[in-house]
Amino acid sequence: MKKLKPIAFWAPVILFLAAIVLNFANKDAFGTVINAANNWLMGSFAWAFNLGVTLMLLVVIYLMFSKFGDVRIGGSKAVPMFDNFRYFSITLTSIIAVGILLWGTAEPIYHLTAPPESLHLTPNSPEAVIFSMSTLFLHWGFTPLAIYAIPTIMFAFAYYNMKKPYSLGSTLFPIFGNKAIGSYGQTIDAICMYALVAGMAASLGGGILSIAGGLNYLTGVQVGAFLWMLVDIAVVATFVISSITGLFNGIKKLSEINTWVFFGLTLFIFIVGPTVFILNVGTEAFGDYMKNFFTKSLFTGAAANDPWGGWWTIFYWCNWLAWAPISGMFLGRISYGQTIRKALVVTFLLPALFDIVWMMIFGGAALQLELAGAGIAEAMKQGTEFAVYAFFSQYPLAMLTIPVFVLAMFLSFATGADAYTTTLGGMSMEGLTQEDPEPPMLMKVFWGAIIGTVSWIMISFAGGINGVKMLSNLGGGPALILELLMTVCLVKVAANPKHYDVFKEDYTADGTPIKSVTQPAMTSKHKQEKATVEA
Repeated sequence: MKKLKPIAFWAPVILFLAAIVLNFANKDAFGTVINAANNWLMGSFAWAFNLGVTLMLLVVIYLMFSKFGDVRIGGSKAVPMFDNFRYFSITLTSIIAVGILLWGTAEPIYHLTAPPESLHLTPNSPEAVIFSMSTLFLHWGFTPLAIYAIPTIMFAFAYYNMKKPYSLGSTLFPIFGNKAIGSYGQTIDAICMYALVAGMAASLGGGILSIAGGLNYLTGVQVGAFLWMLVDIAVVATFVISSITGLFNGIKKLSEINTWVFFGLTLFIFIVGPTVFILNVGTEAFGDYMKNFFTKSLFTGAAANDPWGGWWTIFYWCNWLAWAPISGMFLGRISYGQTIRKALVVTFLLPALFDIVWMMIFGGAALQLELAGAGIAEAMKQGTEFAVYAFFSQYPLAMLTIPVFVLAMFLSFATGADAYTTTLGGMSMEGLTQEDPEPPMLMKVFWGAIIGTVSWIMISFAGGINGVKMLSNLGGGPALILELLMTVCLVKVAANPKHYDVFKEDYTADGTPIKSVTQPAMTSKHKQEKATVEA
């Protein structure tokens, strides 16, 4: 019997709505407090964020080559939910696709024109170009995907192999035992749900502004509250309808379409853009990224009192960490039937490589245009989202590529929101099982309506979408502690998986996982549910 989890559900709803009310009551005071809290968090604990996420990356690399990689999620007889391409496309489009669309052309321009003062780089110089590209690789490559991989693997193993409840508290069972489940688990869920709802509202707000900007560029339609409302309704309706049709009917279709759009845009810019410049600068910047990986990863700027690290790298780590636990629950859920190693390849390695290629092509092309005087930096004075439209306008078929880009942005948020609405609904309810994992339809509609309504109110009347984003980033502090605990749990499990796994028959007497033959992916929802029940 499914019923509401009172702590997990009501705590984030009340806290989030209270924050919005405070924003309306005194916007300036609210912004001052939130900014001060963020600056304190990122300034005082920059060292912890940098060391923590670097440790996560090293642990993920270790797991890929360890014997733990041979363990099959759900037991040796478990059948994967999706074929390889669908598994990859859902992963790619549900976690960071909106980010690469927005920042692939804008972020390199920021780094080109305003590199860290403590590094003494001349803006728009060759050194600033290399710094800009290599920084893109850091912010969007292996490290953020490792942040997502830790909760993905730990939740998948806890839920399917340890048979623990559908809660983030289950991921801490190897340390705290049954204390991690129940009210403690609900408290963890509530904190992470709060951060995710704020982050989704902020992302949707940014997406609405970007899509509306594209429509304005194409048609000249006036940008304002009414257009934002129409875009908001369209996006929310799409992901809510997709979500209530079930994970296996909605998200896989949206993600496949979006992935092919990504491939098409990437190939187009690579062909019509400055191909030789992209390859040469991208190769040199990747070498700089690898050579200076630890220096860049651990940069805080404290010695020179340089705020750049807090503005960019630490800010990103906070954002990724705030989203990662619940993202990991979703990715862990769809990893059923995969080996740990295969799950890491598809949810960590391949998306990281795709992001690096995307940033190399779009970032490299944007840098070349800016150096040639195309005025992307000037266009960004109207708003970050205008960078990409100024970018596409410099190439052939702009009246075709810009609508395609707007469609990609629309589908990206719809796909990710589909996944997260389902996950939020599941975390709000007790009684979800592997045989019946879908939350009630009304719960999905509720979260979709909350996120859409708050986003529109904030951008139309409160002018505080950045405040909501800051609320999300504040979740990065608790999420860092949670993920570090998950990392310890994952290392414990990897050292002796047989001790925790209910499928004892999948191991030899000395605890070594027995390699099993890969099963074909399920071809229908009926077969999925049947195979899961039998397993």
